[in-house]
Amino acid sequence: QVQLVESGGGLVQAGGSLRLTCAASGRTFSMYGLGWFRQAPGKGREFVAAVNWSDGSSNYADSVKGRFTISRDNAKNAVYLQMNSLKPEDTAVYFCGARYASNLGYGYWGQGTQVTVSS
Repeated sequence: QVQLVESGGGLVQAGGSLRLTCAASGRTFSMYGLGWFRQAPGKGREFVAAVNWSDGSSNYADSVKGRFTISRDNAKNAVYLQMNSLKPEDTAVYFCGARYASNLGYGYWGQGTQVTVSS
């Protein structure tokens, strides 16, 4: 099993930046990938970005392309989400998820971190 803990959320003005961190512990050596998801009030959880644990390849939701960057540090068992040019519509609870194969869903989640972007 893997345990995930997110941090780095907060309140920021539109146009500002935040960096989220997801710290992984436990069975990290066989992870396939980690991803960031978000859930705004009254909405479902949506995909933001994901990174392959072994080769670092990444993909993004169209809504964040060019503004957000996902990266990982295998030595520190951490994944980061650098968020620039934040918009009020980015306001949500951001969750880190992990999966062990490309054909498996994200089965492990952190507790989430709140990001609030004021206009």
